[in-house]
This record gives sequence, C-alpha cells and structure tokens, in this order.
Amino acid sequence: MTLRFVATRLATLVITVFVSSLAIYGAMFLTPGDPATLLVGGSRSPDPEVLARIHREYHLDDPFIQGYWHWLSSCLQGDFGRSLVFRDSVADLIGARVGSTLALVGYAAVLVLTAGTVIGTMAALRGGRVEAFATALTAGAMAVPTFVMSVLLIWLFAVRLPWFPVYGSGEGFAGTISHLTLPAVALALTWIGYVAQVTRTAVRAELRAEHVETARGRGVPERIVIRRHVLHNASGPVFAVSGVGIAGLIATAAIAEQAFGTGGLGALMIDAAAKQDMAVVQAVSLLFVVVFVVINTTVDLISAALDPRLATREGAV
Repeated sequence: MTLRFVATRLATLVITVFVSSLAIYGAMFLTPGDPATLLVGGSRSPDPEVLARIHREYHLDDPFIQGYWHWLSSCLQGDFGRSLVFRDSVADLIGARVGSTLALVGYAAVLVLTAGTVIGTMAALRGGRVEAFATALTAGAMAVPTFVMSVLLIWLFAVRLPWFPVYGSGEGFAGTISHLTLPAVALALTWIGYVAQVTRTAVRAELRAEHVETARGRGVPERIVIRRHVLHNASGPVFAVSGVGIAGLIATAAIAEQAFGTGGLGALMIDAAAKQDMAVVQAVSLLFVVVFVVINTTVDLISAALDPRLATREGAV
C-alpha cells in the first residue's frame, strides 16, 4: 500500500464530507420562504421574535458561505444548535439515542460477518446441493426489503410465537439482546445474503487457483490448504463487501428502528423530518455521512493492506 494511495483515499474522504455537508446545509435554502421556519418546526405562524433570534444564532442573514462555515465549525465543536420542537439541545438528543443505534448496528454486523462468511464458505467447500440451497436462500434474503422482513418477523416471532419483544431497546445486557434480536435480524438479512454470495464466489475462485493445486500436489494437508491458501486469499473481497455492508447497516438502520420502536438516531431523524425540525435532521444526516464515509475509507485501506495489488493497480491507472 503506497503513500499516494492513502493520501488519495483521505483526500476523497475530506472532499466527500465537505460536499455532503454543503448539500445538507444548502437544502434549508431550497424551500420557499424563510429558512428559519424550518428550524422552528415549520410553524405556519411563528413568533417574529423567535425568527429574529434564529436568524442571529444561525447567521441566516450572512452570505451563504459565511453562514455555512459558521454552522460547520460549530458542528465540528459538537454544537449542533438547539431543537425548538423537542425543546432540547440537538447534541443531547443525539447522545441519548446513539447508544441504541450502535448496539443495533453492532449486533447486526456480528450477524452479517458470522452468518455471511460461514454460509458462503460452507457452500463453496461442500458444493452440490448445499451450494444450490445456500445460493437460493441468500438470493431470497437479498430480495426482501428490510421493512417487509420486519413485518414478517414481528408476525412470526412476536404474534404467532411470542418469543421476542418488539418494542424498545431493553435494559441491561440480556434485555438489550432480547429486544434487539428481531430488528438486528431484519436489518442484517439482506447483507448476509450479499456477504455469503461474495464469500462463495471468492472461495470457489481460490479453490481453482494454481497455487492451491500446487500445494495439494506437494502433499500439504487439505485443512492447511483451505486455511492458509484458500481462506486467506479469499479474505480480501470478503472483507471489502463486509465493510460496505456495515456501512449499509448504518444507512438503513432507521427502517428497523422505526418498525421496532428502538428509539435510535434513525428514528429520531424520521421523527424530526416529520415535524420539520431541520436542526436535528441536519445534525443526524451529517453524522451518518461522516460515519459512512469513514467506514468505507477504512475498508479501502485495510483491503489494500490485505491485497497490495489493489493499491498498485489504482496507482497505475
């Protein structure tokens, strides 16, 4: 992995966050009328004194770039403003809910990594009916949207078979696991399918590779061939799609949070958007963009470290 590759990825991260933050802030000025009304919940007849204060606090009367820079610099210092709809600091609203989202995404990520890689590896190594069944199963999982899977899981495991609670995020470790199992499964299933498919393809390709045949011809035990030559060399694309999947979990967590009422950041953003609380929507959107881009950049760097050919190939383009 070359220094140029790292610098390119970091520069892309900064540019992406900058452009995204510019779009998030600028969206407030695309609606007709006074943008300050979006910061007070879109009230049809807001108090003129409140609007005047919003104009001063958010520098809405300043030139666009100057107001944007003030907003971004405040966000970088952890000051996202105050929600007049929820009557609380936006940072406090985020802080109260970020733990639930992290727990849900973390739980789902574990399911994606373990189930996806195990299913894909077993399908590639066993072949035959096992591979055909796993391929059909994962293709079906990829085709079902998260909100549809949420409804099916609630109906099956909460209504027909009352095994799991379906509302809230629970208290304590056992309570959290119990409450987040169904939303984590609903959130993870699509990406389990993707990871399993990529794992199966990568392992199958390595099984046919020349170096694997050479190792077998030299009498190396099959378990060592599988572990050192097949799985090790297949880990690059598997890790890449797994990282993208984890970033995708963050982007789609709002659907599961809303369906199961876990009260995370995604549900907060949906609630704030419904109430036209732009200050909260801007802060949560910016946070999601930063986390998404950081995860993707980290995945690119680690993938290049696992397979230096990626960085060399990009440097040659």
